[in-house]
Amino acid sequence: MDVCAALEPGQVVILSHLERAVIPTGFSISIPEGYEVQVRPRSGLSLQHGVSVLNTPGTIDSDYRGEIKVILINFGGDSFEIRRGDRIAQLVVASVVKATWKEVSVLDETSRGADGFGSTG
Repeated sequence: MDVCAALEPGQVVILSHLERAVIPTGFSISIPEGYEVQVRPRSGLSLQHGVSVLNTPGTIDSDYRGEIKVILINFGGDSFEIRRGDRIAQLVVASVVKATWKEVSVLDETSRGADGFGSTG
């Protein structure tokens, strides 16, 4: 779902190049245990203005009950203005799998092994 800025009427937040700001959305949610809500950038803002969500994807845990806020950053060359009602991000509900960690002295082998970035083509 798209989320909008809940700034005061007439208030404008101006993000200069590489500037970031926390933008309120004006609502809170109750997320069931076993789920999270991911905060993601809007593709149009990213493509047209270079504006993105800084900690993408941001995670809202199921036990959080405060106002949803979005950390925006302007990677674009021009200043970007945010006003009340502007669509600023997207929220996605996702299930969370809780892992149990086990310390081992040796990892099992795979065909990829320790080959890193770019190794899969």
